[in-house]
Amino acid sequence: MKSIYDTVSRKCSKAVTKSYSTSFSLATKMLSDNIRQDIYNIYGFVRFADEIVDSFHDYDKPFLFNKFSDDLELALEHKISLNPILNSFQETYYKFNIDRALVDAFMASMHMDLHKKNYLTEDEYKAYIYGSADVVGLMCLKVFVKGDQEKYDTLKDSAMSLGSAFQKVNFLRDLKADFEDLSRTYFPNTDLNHLNEASKQAIISDIENDFAKGLVGIKKLPIEAKFGVFMAYRYYHQLLKKLKKTPALEIKSTRIRVPNYKKFELLTRSYVKYQLNLL
Repeated sequence: MKSIYDTVSRKCSKAVTKSYSTSFSLATKMLSDNIRQDIYNIYGFVRFADEIVDSFHDYDKPFLFNKFSDDLELALEHKISLNPILNSFQETYYKFNIDRALVDAFMASMHMDLHKKNYLTEDEYKAYIYGSADVVGLMCLKVFVKGDQEKYDTLKDSAMSLGSAFQKVNFLRDLKADFEDLSRTYFPNTDLNHLNEASKQAIISDIENDFAKGLVGIKKLPIEAKFGVFMAYRYYHQLLKKLKKTPALEIKSTRIRVPNYKKFELLTRSYVKYQLNLL
């Protein structure tokens, strides 16, 4: 029965989320039951595309990515896929009428990671972030507002800013791995061989500006989504605080993390704020 396969597909997307990101999984658990699975379905799709270009070094990445892209096309055309991750994604895609242009922009940015190593201009940088992060926020927003186009249009800019903030924090946190292991440089006009405090602070100021815009939108989200998204915001904001305190030279040589005990402390404090209507 198709319903059994769909159930298996959803479980696969949930398992991907839990396996690849304890932080995102924790935040997703704070969402209402009626939207949680759809966020798992989106995460599974974007996670697998990202893993192909970032992790499968011993395999033919272009072949795997093109196969994944072809399977995505078929999944969206036929509303079924024998790839359970894509099968669950297409379900959410149609359920909330996600714009195909968002999916295409995401895949375009992932395709860039197969061959592009440096982002030399601000326009290139912004285009990559839009496709790799902003559109993911917009796909999730479609779920959060349950397809309500008016609410979506109102919150669209804030969702994009929050997606940008999350991605830029990832770039700064993963500076060492991206630069040394993948030979990638995302930040334009920044010499990572000689990253100094002034350059680091300029990057952090830009991220703080994105976070401020994103928080405005979080406060306006539907009740089903607000606490979960706020939890993700608190986690990434805490990461940024740690990066801000970390010397530039140290950022280049290590990966900054938020320990599990701190994550649960953030969860507790965030819940208190939420319950007291301080959000």
